[in-house]
Amino acid sequence: MSGWFGRIYRDVLRLSGGRLAHGGDGTAAVRQFLAGHARQSVAAGAVLVAVTGGVLAATFGGPGASTGERLVPPVGVSAAELAKLPRATTYASIPAVPLDPAPFAVTDGLVVHPRTPQIVYAGPGKRPVAVLPTAELGSATWVPVVQTSPGWERVLLPSRPNRASGWLFTAGTAGSQLDTRRSAYLVRINVGARKLSVYDDGQPLGTWTVGVGASPTPTPTGRTFLLALLAPPHPTYSPLILPLGFHSGTLDTYGGGPGTVGVHGWPNPSVFGRAVSHGCVRVPAPALHILSQVPLGSLFLITP
Repeated sequence: MSGWFGRIYRDVLRLSGGRLAHGGDGTAAVRQFLAGHARQSVAAGAVLVAVTGGVLAATFGGPGASTGERLVPPVGVSAAELAKLPRATTYASIPAVPLDPAPFAVTDGLVVHPRTPQIVYAGPGKRPVAVLPTAELGSATWVPVVQTSPGWERVLLPSRPNRASGWLFTAGTAGSQLDTRRSAYLVRINVGARKLSVYDDGQPLGTWTVGVGASPTPTPTGRTFLLALLAPPHPTYSPLILPLGFHSGTLDTYGGGPGTVGVHGWPNPSVFGRAVSHGCVRVPAPALHILSQVPLGSLFLITP
């Protein structure tokens, strides 16, 4: 592998290390994603989800209620009810989930990873609507926290509809089942200006002119997150693909997949600054190099 692909591919592997899905289940995900992309100039994405199994913990540990605030307990879920809940993956459509209440707000960077599958609720004390798995597209599941309440955290979900969200109960007695960290990264995409900017702890790392969705298949707007990092074993148009927690608003499916929208490179610079894709965002090599360093779960804010 030589030239632009070879240089970026080697940099991506070096910078991202174990975070890349490029073997095992990750390879399957890449192949499914590429199945649609290879047939046309771009796709809204098709990816194969590898969801790990595991026993769902009955209670969840984590931050308790603040002093003077009442902790709302979760609704009980029977084994039969649990078995019927949909898995919150990029392949799922879950109409019962609440939508993001502030789709253009910036978060403080808090992201969480479920070490065991977690029940997703419609709200504190409300009904269960889904289960958040531990893995998405061959990578560990990391989702951003967009709202908190005593013993609860509201997170964005990778499922349809776009801007899907749900609540995780974080105050229990069985020990913490969530890993928590903060991502200092924020990626802003201005669809109208066809610009992508990356920030690290508020400091700009660069702004690039990019390709966005054509008018019949526009790039969706709102806040979403980096769902996975896919490194194709035999890259054609991009050495790295970044699926997001968004889907095409006009394509129900693409290439056999659910129409997942992603960010990726493109070898022909003539596409940059144009609305030419089926919803994905095409970026130049320097932008892809910086994006390869962005942790999973980091916020992507896409504005019209």
